Amino acid sequence: MGKPNRKHRAAKQRARNGGADFAAMHGGAEGRPPTAAEIGNAILAAAMESAQRGTRGGSVQRDPVVVFTGRLAADDPLVHEVERGAHLAGQHLMTRVFRNGWLPTDIHQAARRRVDDFAVSFLIDTMADAVRPFAPATVDETWVAQLGELAADAWWSDSAPHFGQWAAKHMLTTNEALTTVIEALALLILLPKLELIRPLPGTARPAAAVPHHVDEKALGRVRGLLAKAESTSFPEEAEALSAKAQELMTKYALDRVLVDADTAVPDLPGARRMWLDTPYTDAKALLIDVVAKANRCRAVFSSAWDFMTIVGDDADLNTVELLSTSLLVQATRAMIANGDKASRSDKASRSDEARSRTFRKSFLVAYATRIGERLEAATAATIAESPEPERLLPVLASHQVAVDAAFDTLFPQARNRGITIRSAAGWDAGRVAADRARLDPGRS
Repeated sequence: MGKPNRKHRAAKQRARNGGADFAAMHGGAEGRPPTAAEIGNAILAAAMESAQRGTRGGSVQRDPVVVFTGRLAADDPLVHEVERGAHLAGQHLMTRVFRNGWLPTDIHQAARRRVDDFAVSFLIDTMADAVRPFAPATVDETWVAQLGELAADAWWSDSAPHFGQWAAKHMLTTNEALTTVIEALALLILLPKLELIRPLPGTARPAAAVPHHVDEKALGRVRGLLAKAESTSFPEEAEALSAKAQELMTKYALDRVLVDADTAVPDLPGARRMWLDTPYTDAKALLIDVVAKANRCRAVFSSAWDFMTIVGDDADLNTVELLSTSLLVQATRAMIANGDKASRSDKASRSDEARSRTFRKSFLVAYATRIGERLEAATAATIAESPEPERLLPVLASHQVAVDAAFDTLFPQARNRGITIRSAAGWDAGRVAADRARLDPGRS
């Protein structure tokens, strides 16, 4: 048996022993109480056991982790060491998760789907604490922005361990807090290795000068159009506004790639993740995929965790994120409106079908497919109407080669996967809804 396997089995055995392991640790070979590092290791072992029991089920009442936390929390002389041990365990796993490619927003999105609000708050604090040692100039701007959106800052006093202050803030007993910490750390153990799409904290370097910046005025116009599209109750108007937004974004992108072609420092492909809410995540992923293709990007779906990774230039990624978010809102509203319309008809069977999962999933897949066709056509028309199409096409081809190369480097094993359509009525209704899009913005 190799050394890593021996360590892994030993950790599992310690977690199974639960309270027995704590009792042995409490006395120690030298009859001494356990150190913070030893308690931290025991917490990690308990989190591993909790993660494994979560994937295979089992009785909570007989869970050795429950026994372990109860005995550890009940020993008053060890409270300070328990607090420090929890801190060490949290920082150890968070550092590993960072190195495995998880960004702050990714961790938060995974946590809010699988653990309670107390565990989420502990993970946010742990992220803030893990980034604190690094000089601001060495922390990537994406990390800074995402931590800011999560309000991840060191609100606690350094005069005492974070664990006790966090527990007091949420009015948790030591036992409750320790159980929550183990639940949070169990989630971190379950997170798989992802592609590293942004520099780790401490490794970022000042960005090189770029020939242009994001046109906030243009983006502001696009956001305004999409906001109107989301707020209107008329599908035709919503889709016309979305089409106008796509036209503006395409014209802006084409101007940008021509500017890049005349400079020595073109934009390099980057990557971004978009998380999807259930249900019908595979159908929603298809919608994001077609928007990505229409905007010179590539996308791949992680079905196990319900997120998309999109590869492309930063400006194009902004476009995909803006338009996809808006179209997801519009598609969902059109799907629900279709069911409401059916419920007002005389045929109860039609109403039931329009509200079924198979109908709604087929609706969204058809909607995404047709929207993709129309976005591609709109993009092609915009290119054809550009002042220099003969100069633009080779530049776009070179751009696509760079995006494809970046995508293949990050996802060498990516494969296309189909989606089964089980409702012909849902498919037809979805295409009808998508066909309402008036890609000529001059039409009413």
